[in-house]
Amino acid sequence: MSIVQEFKTFISRGSVIDLAIGVVIGGAFGKIVSSFVEDIILPPISLLTSGVNLSEARIVLKEAAKAGDPVIAIRYGNFFQFVLQFFIIAVSVFLVIKAVNRLRQPAPAPAASPPEPTNEEKLLTEIRDLLKR
Repeated sequence: MSIVQEFKTFISRGSVIDLAIGVVIGGAFGKIVSSFVEDIILPPISLLTSGVNLSEARIVLKEAAKAGDPVIAIRYGNFFQFVLQFFIIAVSVFLVIKAVNRLRQPAPAPAASPPEPTNEEKLLTEIRDLLKR
């Protein structure tokens, strides 16, 4: 089998196409979540923290020696923003998977009726009822 034929067989499998669609949708969803965090979540947090832009929050380790030199700093605000984005994506994926799993579960089978008592059980029940009198 030629490489072209093998590649054609590989691509025509449903799982590869599903994976490609998932990657494209995931990329678009990541952009939506980034916008949600940057444009909707962080501005109110910035308002609560006296107008501090959290994405620019940092701990300066060393100031710039000359004008134009970079400041050496730990940018924890940017890290916080990415952690928040990750958390929102993780919760969203969890909820989607939970919904899909709920849809995949087969309907519960109706409860089976109890089996018919055997002749011995019927006889023992009659004896018990007679003894109660």
